[in-house]
Amino acid sequence: MTEEQRLHQPAQLPKLPVDILTEREWGKAPVGFEERQFLAGPRPRGYELLRVARIAHDYIRGFRTLHFVGPCVTVFGSARFGEDHPYYALTREVGRQISKAGFTVMTGGGPGLMEAANRGAKDDGGRSVGCNIRLPKEQKPNPYLDTFVEFQYFFVRKVMLAKYSYAFIAMPGGFGTMDELFEVATLIQTGKIRDFPCILMGVEFWRPLVDFMRDTLVGLGTIESADLDRLHLTDDPEYAANQIRETGMKKFGLIYSAGRPSRRPWLFE
Repeated sequence: MTEEQRLHQPAQLPKLPVDILTEREWGKAPVGFEERQFLAGPRPRGYELLRVARIAHDYIRGFRTLHFVGPCVTVFGSARFGEDHPYYALTREVGRQISKAGFTVMTGGGPGLMEAANRGAKDDGGRSVGCNIRLPKEQKPNPYLDTFVEFQYFFVRKVMLAKYSYAFIAMPGGFGTMDELFEVATLIQTGKIRDFPCILMGVEFWRPLVDFMRDTLVGLGTIESADLDRLHLTDDPEYAANQIRETGMKKFGLIYSAGRPSRRPWLFE
């Protein structure tokens, strides 16, 4: 083999033990093998076809599980705030107000502020849904979920968090929350989804970011002021719920009396 041929050979990844590759317990996701394979560049065509099938399976499982959840409001937020934090109490009230407004509360299904939102929905006797992701830590499903589905791929999970929702509420959070918030904002900006309410809950937390977007992004022309106007900043859960209800009813024609899809036994629903 010439030096040029050797340099163009695909890297041979080490084989991991079978017990690692097939581990399915919470908190013990495979140590990066799946992701390394996915990002390893071109693979044999049969392997790529199998990958598409696995992604499709993730989508189908999500569609089947979430088909009957009803109109949702998705709440984003950090997994790292505990029950004793003020943001937990705020998020719990957000979940309660969303449920009171007649919507299903949807979150990433994990602990922290996701748990708080789901818990708030249960406080009101409402419906609570979680779309979780298999990660090495922080994503054990919380105990306040009526419906729960687990995904392998982040991008599939984010599709589900957007597909069934009429509004989005971003509680304080880190990279994951920012990623979800800005993906939704981008979809609205580009017209890929309608301009459903997008609410930033926690004025003290979000104000510096909003100021940066106004002073820098709008100032440089990378976004328009109308893009920023779509983000509603508040500390009032009741205001947020009213904003969502009014927008859903008046702007998008959502009605509570709309029948949900019927279950079909022959599809094992």
